[in-house]
Parts: sequence; C-alpha cells; structure tokens
Amino acid sequence: MDPLLLTRQIRQKAEELGFGACRFAKAEPLVEEARHLEEWLSRGHHGSMAWMEHYFDKRIDPTKLVEGAKTVVCLMAGYHFQERWESPQSRVPRVAKYAQSRDYHKVLKKACHGIINHLHETISPDIHARAFVDSAPVMERAWAQRSGIGWLGKNGNILNRTHGSWFLLAEIILDQETIPDQPMQDHCGSCTACIDACPTEAIVKPSVIDSRKCISYLTIEHKQELSNETVKQLDGWLFGCDICQDVCPWNRKAVPHRMPGLETREAFSPLPSLKEWSEFTEDTFFEQFQGSPLMRAGWQRLTTTARAINNLDRSIS
Repeated sequence: MDPLLLTRQIRQKAEELGFGACRFAKAEPLVEEARHLEEWLSRGHHGSMAWMEHYFDKRIDPTKLVEGAKTVVCLMAGYHFQERWESPQSRVPRVAKYAQSRDYHKVLKKACHGIINHLHETISPDIHARAFVDSAPVMERAWAQRSGIGWLGKNGNILNRTHGSWFLLAEIILDQETIPDQPMQDHCGSCTACIDACPTEAIVKPSVIDSRKCISYLTIEHKQELSNETVKQLDGWLFGCDICQDVCPWNRKAVPHRMPGLETREAFSPLPSLKEWSEFTEDTFFEQFQGSPLMRAGWQRLTTTARAINNLDRSIS
C-alpha cells in the first residue's frame, strides 16, 4: 500500500470531517516519555486517579493496542469561541470551555470512525485500525508532540502557533505505514504566564502538573468533600478550569476553529447562576446536561460544589 496515498487520503477525509489538523507519527515505544510518566506517578501527582497506573505497557507501546501498529494518526478538534463572562463577581460559576458543548468523546470518536470506514471502503477492508479519544491508555500529548500537532506548553497542554491550546485530541492507530510529520519546535520561550497565574500553584515546574492542586482535578476527579480553604482556591470554578489557558499569549491570538458537533449547548447560553446550580434537582440536571462532559462529575457533586461556592461568597460579602 502506498504510504503517500494513504497519508493524503486520511488527511483529506479528516479535513472534510472538520478536524483542524491531521498529523502522523511512527508507531514505536515511547521510551523517554515512559520515564517521565514513571517519575510523575512516583511523586503522586496523579492524586486519586489510580487508573493512571494501570496498563503502563499499553500506554508506552501502541503495538500493545493494535497488533502490527505502524502509524499513530493524531487529530486536532478545535472548540475555540468567545468568552461570555469576565468577572468572578458575576454570580455565574465558571465552567471550562470544552465542557459547554456535547460530550467530545462521542463527537470525536464518530468522526474517527468516519475516517476508518472511508479507508475500508476506498482502500482496503483489511486495514486494522482503532480510534482513541481520551478513553484508553494512550499518551495523547506525547503523540501530539511527535506528530507535530504542537509542543508541550509549560501549563501541560499541547500548544499550536495557530490555534493555541483550544482544542481536543484524538488518535487512530493503524497497521499501515504513512509519511510521518516532524515535531513542532517549542515556542514558549521564557514566558511563565501560566505558572504565575495558577491560583493553586499546581504547575510545580514547567510542563509538570500536580493534579492534587489543579482546579480541574479538584472539581472533576477528586471525589472527597472540599474544604472551605479549597473552595476559596477554586476562584468560582465549578467544573474544570481555563486560567492557565486564558493567560497564554498563544491563546490570546488563536484563530477560532470549531469542530462540527462541538457547538455550545443551549443549557450554557447563558450560563446558569450559582442559585440555579444550587437548586437543580437530579431530574432537571439530567434533562439539561445529558450528553455533556458535566455528567462525569454528576448532579450531586456539582450542586454541592455550587452551594459551597455560594455560601463562601455570602460569607465574604
């Protein structure tokens, strides 16, 4: 099978489906990245996310996920849009931008399968390929670096000179050779805007995040009750956090790009107030946010956090 033809076919179909970029990397063990992951885990930076320790061999070797793997296709799906609020005193709790649309796992996985089906129909039904969207042991940032989607920013996100970091990642691992792309040069330079802006000092050193301090982790993955001190540090964030992205110079001049299917849901236009969040019943929450990333945290978690933020604001005022 002609690697150049296959590369062009995949890239063309990815563009048709709305991906902002499609890059290719040779499927091989992630030796250096494995060392960094081991150190990160040994320091406990993953907090209560014990699943990060599982399937280590598959995380670092794509051939453990797809037999005979030769290529990792890396795909970028933008979700960049104009911010709706600025003031933390607006009584509107903050929700990360990516979470204000449909569940990206489903949107991106469907698009990836569209690429795979296209290959089966136009080239060969014998191509063995699997799609991954943040739901399997794939080191997506490592592959995004290797394929040239972007470089690893000091805030731990992949940065691209055109789109900043306002995008999600997906991968297709397949058993065919393609033409690999070159990694992108690091363009962070001496900038430390993200490190300086993080209210919880979660960026312990450039590109290394201590999840236990990260607002995104605390509002999504951390299952224990939050202390008053921790609620203060949330700075009004109810689900996720965009602070380290908002201050990034590359994001301030990023070209807007929206993957079809990631449009803002009506439930977030406008965003509910703290009072509304606090009073959601389980039924109304499910009705408004079914099929959105917020379901990961769930009704009880989000309403409890909203009440805690609301009570804190009242005590301060």
